[in-house]
Amino acid sequence: MSAAREPGTGAVVRPGYVRPVDFKRGLVDMSHGAGGRAMAQLIDELFVTCFDNPWLRQANDHALLAAPAGRIVIATDSHVVSPLFFPGGDIGCLSVHGTVNDVAMAGARPLALSAGFVLEEGFPLSDLRRIVQSMAGAARDAGVPIVTGDTKVVERGKGDGVFINTTGIGVVPEGIELSGDRARPGDAILVSGTLGDHGVAIMSLRENLSFETTIESDTAALHGLVAALIEAVPGVRCLRDPTRGGLATTLNELAKQSAVGMVVDEGALPVRAQVNAACELLGLDPLYVANEGKLVAIVPRERAQAALAALRAHPLGREAAIIGEVIEDPHHFVQMNPMFGGRRVLDWLSGEQLPRIC
Repeated sequence: MSAAREPGTGAVVRPGYVRPVDFKRGLVDMSHGAGGRAMAQLIDELFVTCFDNPWLRQANDHALLAAPAGRIVIATDSHVVSPLFFPGGDIGCLSVHGTVNDVAMAGARPLALSAGFVLEEGFPLSDLRRIVQSMAGAARDAGVPIVTGDTKVVERGKGDGVFINTTGIGVVPEGIELSGDRARPGDAILVSGTLGDHGVAIMSLRENLSFETTIESDTAALHGLVAALIEAVPGVRCLRDPTRGGLATTLNELAKQSAVGMVVDEGALPVRAQVNAACELLGLDPLYVANEGKLVAIVPRERAQAALAALRAHPLGREAAIIGEVIEDPHHFVQMNPMFGGRRVLDWLSGEQLPRIC
C-alpha cells in the first residue's frame, strides 16, 4: 500500500490524517454545515477549543445540567449587528452580554448559555475565529459557560456573514420579585450610566464620523451590577436593559406593563458630549439609541439614594443617575421635562431609527 500524501505539499502523512482548518486564509464552505468530517473538524478545532468546558466535552447534542434551587429564567436573543466588529466590541461578545443581561434583569444568576451560528458560505474563517474567541472571553469573564450549540451554513449571498443566536438560563432566588408590571406611582427611575454609547459607536463607524475621542460600545455583562443592587436594595421593583429603541422605548414598555405614567428630567440624563454631537449630525435622539451595558431600575422613592449609591459603587455603575419618577396617568404616557421649560412626550418609535445595531 502506497503512503498517503498531504494535498498541496506532498508530505507523507499517516492514514486517516485530516489537515488542520486554515484559520488564516480559509473560508466557510457548505461542507462546514453538512454534518460530515469538515463540520466535525470545525467544531472540534474552533468551538470546542475556545468554549472548552465539561458539558461540551461530553460531545452530546444537549447539555445536562443539575437543577438548582429557585425559579428558572430563560431568555433568547438573535444577533445580526452590522458591522460585525465595532469600537468596544463585536458580534461575539455582544451575543454573550445581551443574553446574560436579559436573564439578569429578572434578578437571576445566569448559569449557562447555548449558541447557534448561521454562517454564510465564503465568510473568512479568520473572522469567525476572532468572533468565537471574543465570545469565549466574554463568557469566561462573566462566569457563564457556553454548554451547547449548533452551526448551519447558508449559500453565498443569503446570510450576510454570520448571525448568532444565544439562549441563556438562570435561577432567581426565593424572595426576589422583579417584573415590568411592578412600578408604582411615586417610585424613582434610575439609569446605571451614560446613554446611547452602543448605537452611536455603530453609526459613527458606518458613517465614518471621527471625534477627538473614540465613541465605544458599552457592551458588558450586568449580572454583577444587578446582584450588588439587589443586595443593597431588596425592594427593587423593575429592571430592564434599554437596548433596541433606547431609554425612551424601555420606559414606554414599563409604563404600559405597569399601567402608569413616567416623567424624566432632561437635565438629569447622563449623555456623553460626543454622543450628543454625533446624534445631532445624524439626526438622532440619544434617548432612542441602543445601549448594551446599561440598565434601568425602578425602586421605591425612599430607597432611591441607597440604589444610587449601590450602582455607583460598582465599576459598571459609576455614572448612574436618578432621572425621574413614576406617576399616575391613565394614558400611560412617558414625558420629559426639558431644561428650558414645558413638557415633551417621549412616544414610541414610529419607524426604524437604527437598523442592525444588535
